[in-house]
Amino acid sequence: MDTEQVRRVRSFNRTVSQRIGVLKDHFLDRNRPLGEARLLYEIGRAGVEVRDLRARLELDSGYVSRLLRSLERQRLVRAQAAANDGRVRRVRLTRAGLREVRELDRRANVLARSVLAPLSVPQRDRLITAMAEIERLMRASAVQISVEAPDSADARWCLEQYFRELAGRFETGFDPAKSIPANADELTPPAGVFVVARLGGRPIGCGALKLKDRMIAEIKRMWVAADARGLGVGRRILEMLETRARDLGVSTLRLETNRTLEEAQALYRSCGYVEVEPFNDEPYAHHWFEKTRI
Repeated sequence: MDTEQVRRVRSFNRTVSQRIGVLKDHFLDRNRPLGEARLLYEIGRAGVEVRDLRARLELDSGYVSRLLRSLERQRLVRAQAAANDGRVRRVRLTRAGLREVRELDRRANVLARSVLAPLSVPQRDRLITAMAEIERLMRASAVQISVEAPDSADARWCLEQYFRELAGRFETGFDPAKSIPANADELTPPAGVFVVARLGGRPIGCGALKLKDRMIAEIKRMWVAADARGLGVGRRILEMLETRARDLGVSTLRLETNRTLEEAQALYRSCGYVEVEPFNDEPYAHHWFEKTRI
């Protein structure tokens, strides 16, 4: 990135924050700042665990606690220990809180219309299209990928979703017991690496590196949640695994995939992987790929 790109991002941030009223202490002309209004919206009708609220908004616990105390003093929310675990706090909207959210929704609609009203119909279409693209790219920039133990709770959840999707998409179904194994020991340093991608604190993808010998490694367990596809997460996971492989001195990466996973094949080809003769007897594979000079 260059300095002009950075300048444009900062200029965009200033324009948007001013236009939607972020600079005011009374967001949408209500007696509270944007932070409190956003918390009310995120809590919603069903309520939410405080830890999930922090993760979703990527806020530190002290700041969230201060916002919640303010909302409790206004009698808009009520926090209590979860029924099944006293260590977990769950927060819900009171009746007054529900009324306030409805009023905030009404005012937010008025604000949105005020943004669109001065524009011509073509300009409105351009703005909405641009907003959708910006939102998608902002979500993509918020994705975080990190190395994690393959037997952690989030890693196990990703693998469960991965196996479930394969079972639904493969013509013959999928049974992990019949596939070439990649167990936790094989995906833990120094034998391998497991990574998890998260968005708003929620796991949305995973991938693994399994070392075969000093110079060769295999890419395994590549998966991205359906609602996170199109954000470039799979490519970023693959690039991170390639970086780890280089750091370990690996010169050749291999992987195999099923013929139904056409989007995976397209990703691998676009990243420089070349189809080769089978190098293992994976029963669910139809295509084998290899990349050198990683």
